[in-house]
Amino acid sequence: MTDIKRFSDFFNYKTNIPLRFIDFDMMGHVNNSVYFTYLEIARTKYWEEIINWDWKKTGIVIAHAELDYILPILMDDKIAVHVKTSRIGNTSFDLDYQIVKIKGTEEVICSKGKTVCIAVDYANGKPVAIPEAEKQKMLDFEQLNQ
Repeated sequence: MTDIKRFSDFFNYKTNIPLRFIDFDMMGHVNNSVYFTYLEIARTKYWEEIINWDWKKTGIVIAHAELDYILPILMDDKIAVHVKTSRIGNTSFDLDYQIVKIKGTEEVICSKGKTVCIAVDYANGKPVAIPEAEKQKMLDFEQLNQ
């Protein structure tokens, strides 16, 4: 329980993810490639609900994605994804993730991941500075020092 509490203390945002029949392979667990879809759903909700990212002005591309698989997700599991901004640069920032199974009041870590996100100008497809309003929201929400 101590590990669970410590883990939750590091993340300020969590969203539940519904499991779909199509997510499962013949072994009865979520296929490894689907985990990245769960990260995408979670980060999109994080950007919309917390950061209020203005997609009409500035895009985001994923430059790098990694995931450590710890436990399989099975058909009867209830899952959630924790997301946090862990680093903010000029044009890029990192998001950390934890996919967890919800077991009553406890959370069991299934995987840990990270993406490197790049702010881009839609017109020319080139990196641009992270918009100041979005950057400030990430700093404030995550209580990061810049």
